[in-house]
Amino acid sequence: MAEQRSLDRDELPVQDYDHLTLGELPTRIGSLGTDALRQLLAYEREHGDRLPVVQVLERRLAAVESGADLTGGDPRASTPASVPSPEAGSTVGPETSGPPVNPPSHGDPTNPAQPRG
Repeated sequence: MAEQRSLDRDELPVQDYDHLTLGELPTRIGSLGTDALRQLLAYEREHGDRLPVVQVLERRLAAVESGADLTGGDPRASTPASVPSPEAGSTVGPETSGPPVNPPSHGDPTNPAQPRG
């Protein structure tokens, strides 16, 4: 098997590859074929060589080579940094909030309980 040339960051088949978390990686590489997985693996070994990431890539490559189905989706699509919040409003209101918090007596000069010298 010929050694794959490592690609530059902008040539990778997955957008923002360097910023993906380990949890996001399997879903982002599910639609990649063997060539693209080999490119990512070569890039990872040359740049970060993070063992958990290498293992995920190797397992997916072995699965695809064994005939695993590719998933849908575009690995070059951008991913949101966080999940958007639901459209519903907050459930916090006067009836669900806690009791008021009074400042400590040593921090409020208008508090009559503070001893005067």
